[in-house]
Amino acid sequence: MNSEKALVIFSGGQDSTTCLIQALHTYGRENVEALSFRYGQRHAVELERAAAIAQDLGVKQTLLDLSLIRQITSNALMDGTAAIQTGPGGLPNTFVDGRNALFLLYAAIYAKGQGIRHIIAGVCETDFSGYPDCRDVFVKSMNVSLNLAMDYAFQIHTPLMYLTKAQTWALADKLGYLDYIREHTHTCYNGITGGCHECPSCILRERGLAEYLAGKTAAASA
Repeated sequence: MNSEKALVIFSGGQDSTTCLIQALHTYGRENVEALSFRYGQRHAVELERAAAIAQDLGVKQTLLDLSLIRQITSNALMDGTAAIQTGPGGLPNTFVDGRNALFLLYAAIYAKGQGIRHIIAGVCETDFSGYPDCRDVFVKSMNVSLNLAMDYAFQIHTPLMYLTKAQTWALADKLGYLDYIREHTHTCYNGITGGCHECPSCILRERGLAEYLAGKTAAASA
């Protein structure tokens, strides 16, 4: 088991919870911390789930307030009155400009202060909503920038980057937490417990789970 320390950017959703559980297996519970952000998201219920999951797993969680971003940008993810839709360029109006850049920056500042070099983010460019800051090229460039900015050897890990949602569910199952993640995480952009079944996040999650379970059933009966 790795004896180094890791910090997981943790929302309380399916992807970040899978990353957190995997980190516990890789680094050991005593070497893993979770960092969550309040930024004015309409689905703030995810933070309640994040706190409960961190407590369940025995992981130290820190919550940072980044709601100042609301002073300089607007989008459907931070405006509960806006209808969630995809723009003419294919980018959903739930995209928050600079969000992942801010998350990684603040995670790095926190990590350096704690002597942590490994930062884990559950971003993915295989099954995602088209957000440019979920791409591998962005994460790699941010890794270089943070190393230069702080003269510190950060390593940003994105274990889900090239996994489909079905494969992410498979990973959760392999880790022994499929049912836990299905029951305790929150993904819905509309903040509806159990999901609205209509927003892009719900659709990706539910389609991926259905694909994984169908494949598992087919394999078992083969």
